[in-house]
Amino acid sequence: MTATVTELALTATLIFLVAVGFIVKWQLRIRSTAHAVSWCETAIVVGLAVAPVPLVVLCTGLGVGIALAIKSLPRMKAAFAIAKNMLVAGTAGIVLHLFGWQWPPPDLPALLIPLGVAYGVAVVLDELLTLPVIALDTHTKLRRLFKDGWGLRLASALVRYVLIVGALTILVADQLLLVAIPPLILCIHLAHAGQARARAEQQAWQRLARATDALNVVDLDAVLSTSVVQAAELFSTDRVEVELNDPARLVQGNNDGVRYDGLPGAAPANGVRTVIDAPLAGPDNESTIGTLRLCFTGTIRFSEREKYTLRTFASALCTAVRNATAYQQLIEVADRNAQAAAQDSLTGLANRRRLMEHGTELLGQRHADGITALLLIDLNHFKEINDTLGHAAGDTVLRQVAQRLSDSSQAGDLVARLGGDEFAVLLTTLPAPAIATHRADTLLTAICEPMELDGMRIRVEASGGIAVAPSNGGMPELLRRADVAMYQAKRSGSRIATYTRSGDTADVGRLALGGDLPRAVAQHEFSVSFQPIVDLGSGEVIAAEALARWQHPDRGRLDPRRFLETIERSGLLPAFVDAVLDQSLIAAATWAEAGFALPVAVNLSPRSLLDPRFPSAVLARLRAHDIPADRLILELTETLTISQLEVVDHVLGQLRDAGVRLALDDFGTGYSSLSVLARIPVHELKIARSFVMTMEGSTEAVAVIRSTVDLGRSLGLTVVAAGVESEPQRQALWALGCVAGQGHLFARPMPAHRLLAALQCGSSGRPGTLANPIHSEGAVIHLAQSRRVSSRTRSERVPHLPA
Repeated sequence: MTATVTELALTATLIFLVAVGFIVKWQLRIRSTAHAVSWCETAIVVGLAVAPVPLVVLCTGLGVGIALAIKSLPRMKAAFAIAKNMLVAGTAGIVLHLFGWQWPPPDLPALLIPLGVAYGVAVVLDELLTLPVIALDTHTKLRRLFKDGWGLRLASALVRYVLIVGALTILVADQLLLVAIPPLILCIHLAHAGQARARAEQQAWQRLARATDALNVVDLDAVLSTSVVQAAELFSTDRVEVELNDPARLVQGNNDGVRYDGLPGAAPANGVRTVIDAPLAGPDNESTIGTLRLCFTGTIRFSEREKYTLRTFASALCTAVRNATAYQQLIEVADRNAQAAAQDSLTGLANRRRLMEHGTELLGQRHADGITALLLIDLNHFKEINDTLGHAAGDTVLRQVAQRLSDSSQAGDLVARLGGDEFAVLLTTLPAPAIATHRADTLLTAICEPMELDGMRIRVEASGGIAVAPSNGGMPELLRRADVAMYQAKRSGSRIATYTRSGDTADVGRLALGGDLPRAVAQHEFSVSFQPIVDLGSGEVIAAEALARWQHPDRGRLDPRRFLETIERSGLLPAFVDAVLDQSLIAAATWAEAGFALPVAVNLSPRSLLDPRFPSAVLARLRAHDIPADRLILELTETLTISQLEVVDHVLGQLRDAGVRLALDDFGTGYSSLSVLARIPVHELKIARSFVMTMEGSTEAVAVIRSTVDLGRSLGLTVVAAGVESEPQRQALWALGCVAGQGHLFARPMPAHRLLAALQCGSSGRPGTLANPIHSEGAVIHLAQSRRVSSRTRSERVPHLPA
């Protein structure tokens, strides 16, 4: 009777252990299927150690069946679970039988070794029976299932083995303690399950951190492909979709990579049962840029931790997409700016900057596969097209010329537009210098072919100058030589001229100066002297003209006539202009601090007006020195700007609108003076020195001066006479209505500090003056009709005069 009770108790205990081990488990989701890790093997092995194998197999089936009935699982899954666990119990029992297992074991090795082998077989067999079924159900690679979580599974197996050994050790001591085994196993199982869940949570956060770190790339395609793979790994999904709103784009894939990338409407249809999506929005829930979708073939439900992980990953993905898009836009803007900086906006050809950079790079390489030459082209009588047909027609001609040059040039050549009607072609890989003339003739012939323009058939002629790359001097010297050759062609009436040293109007010394320019700019060898501009009537200083000087270490002090043309033909003109502007504005600031708010006039090279960045550079320097814009006067040379009016209109307009004053220097010596005034918005006219110096013996010079003064008065412009060297000249100019002048009569050019000292001393104790008034204070003056009109006009114009 006692034995029967014991067997019943053992049977009930085994059934209970198996049922509890199967019910109390921790969940593991792989894709659309949730899988549980149970402790059935523990109950089975403990039962095999103390009970017959048939009884344990039967109890296993009953225990699993009871557990499945409680959980109401589908019949197919229930049948598989019962059969699998009974097979595991039977196999482990056979292993123990082969070891000659007997209970209780005689010693510790007899307990550990058979049990270890039997338990190991049970665990491995359970894995071999379960994982292939999971792989088929979730469409997951079997290798991946064996690999995922193997450390956690191994640790759990070792804990269970230790628990088995501990339980059997207790039973060896006293079999009545069998009733204590179920609660002991249950407690240890729950503790281990909690530990396993905590470890799983920690690993989930680590995977999230790695996934978001992987999104830290600046390429949008890489962000999207990485997000698909990382999301599939992170959330164990069957498919991941990332859809962007603007522009519309859909990316599909899984942990193996991207399967589709294109428009949302053209995506392949894949049957899914569950879709969990998250908007791609920032942490503050600003406007969404798209949606992240997790697709499953089965029905699943996310835990709170998984929902939070999804929101975090979607926010990181949104940030990565925004960053990558912004970076891509920055790259596009940089490319456009780089292209605009190196490209002529009208013709699409390279501009001067691109020509100089490419030429410098090419000359620096010194290839042995040919000679490099430069062809400089200037269109003849192009101004007539602009004046007759308008600037739109002129632009059409320039575009057609550019197209013809591009079509007729050879591979490796660079065609550029330097400004106005001036083009350049960098000829490369020439076998001999003479070939440059042949290729230049081909290009000019293509230009001169008749073209249709507004229903008219016109013919454009051009002159060209050729120069072969020099041994020193680089690209600036090559451009200078081609320029010299082009003007030789224009003067001689020929279509093409080749540079020769004998025909170079620049002397050897000037050529040497070209090589010294980079050093002069770098070491600040340029200085500025100032010649005051004086009110002819009162002798008061009303402005000062800045005159650049070069303190050459070997040649001494050089005036602009010796080096200005060389600078204009080089690529160092912007740096030179910046240096002169800085020194001039510093001087103006110094005078203003001493109480003399004098405007400063700076001579401007026409080539500076071809640079669209010039106005912003000038205004930046005015702000840097805290000088009002109306205290800067830019003097333009009429003879050099008239052929480029259509190019400089925009630049001069920006300067005038900003408040910078403009003056037209040497007025009357150039061509079409009235047309220049109609186009250039100047504030002042400067009468050329040559007219002032000859006015005493030339009625023609006096007529020119009078007409210039009358023209300035009618247009509301200040008229300044240059080259005033005697008191009679001053008196005559004042009588003609000229209000201001400069020259040796008042002062020679001097440094800024000396001019300040002269202003402080003044003339006859009057600070700010350099000459006595023409008439003493209180004198009654009888003026001619022209002078009276001039004086009235001047008084009306006081606000327009320099302060």
